[in-house]
Amino acid sequence: MNEIRTVGVAGCGTMGAGIAIVCARAGFRTIVYDTRADALERAREQTRAFFGKSVERGKLAAEELPKILARLEYATSLEALAPCDLVIEAVFEDLKVKHALFGALHPIVGEATIFASNTSTISITEIAGGSGRDDRFVGMHFCLPAQLMKLVEMSPGLNTSEASFERAWAFCKALGQNPVKTQDSPGFILNYFLIPFNNDAIRLVEQGVAEPADIDRAIKTAMGYAMGPFELLDLIGMDTQLLLCEAMHGLTHEPRAACPPLVRRMIAAGHLGRKSGRGFHRYGNARMFGA
Repeated sequence: MNEIRTVGVAGCGTMGAGIAIVCARAGFRTIVYDTRADALERAREQTRAFFGKSVERGKLAAEELPKILARLEYATSLEALAPCDLVIEAVFEDLKVKHALFGALHPIVGEATIFASNTSTISITEIAGGSGRDDRFVGMHFCLPAQLMKLVEMSPGLNTSEASFERAWAFCKALGQNPVKTQDSPGFILNYFLIPFNNDAIRLVEQGVAEPADIDRAIKTAMGYAMGPFELLDLIGMDTQLLLCEAMHGLTHEPRAACPPLVRRMIAAGHLGRKSGRGFHRYGNARMFGA
C-alpha cells in the first residue's frame, strides 16, 4: 500500500482552507490550488490567523507553528499538484466543474494518486465517472468548520477499489479525524438531515415566527448544538446553500430541500454570510472560524 505523504487541496474557499489546515497540522506536505491568486492569499492570511489564535489559546505549541506553515504551499497552476499522493477537491457543487477539474488533473498526477471529493450532495460515482480513475476515487466529506470538526463521511463509489478506500480511510485516521462509512446516497448522513432542517429554520424567519438570533438560541439551549442553524448557514454561505439545495432537491425532489426564496434575495443583496460580513447575523470581519 503506497503511503500518502503529499496532499493536494483543490479550491481554497471556506472548506478548502479548513481541510488544508487539517492536513498540514497532521504533518502532511499540503499543496493548495486555486485559480484565484487573491483567494489563495486570503486563505494564507486566515490560516496564519487561525494558528496564531491556537497558540494564544494554548492549543498549539509556539515552536510548532513555523513547522506547520512550512508544510503549506499555494499555487495557481494545476501542474503544482503533480507530486500529490491524494488530491481532495473542494470546489463548487457543480458536476461539470468537478469533471473539468479531475479530467484536467488525471494526466498530471501519478497512477497511484487517489482522487477525493468533499462533495456533500452529488453522487461520488457520477463525479468519479469524469475523473479518468473511478477505481481510485472516494468521497471525503469534511464538516464545517473542517479545522475544528472531527467527523469525515467516507463514501466509496460503485467502482472504487477496496485498496483505494482503505488507503483513504487510513489517511483520514492519520489526520486525527473520525471517519464514518456511508453509501453513495444523496446527502450521505449529515446533509440528508441538515439541508431540510436549515431550510425549515429559514422558512420560520420568512413566516415571521421568530428572529434568527432567537431560533439559534432556542436550538443551542434546548438541543445542545454548538451552533444554531443561522450561525451555520452564515458559515456555509448563502451562495453555497443555494447550490446545496439545488443539488439535493434535483436528486431527491424532497420539497423541504428546495431553496427558500429568502436565500436568493440575500444573495442578490450581497448578504452571503461570514465571508461578506453580513448574512442572518452581522460580522465585524471575515476571519476564519476559530481565528
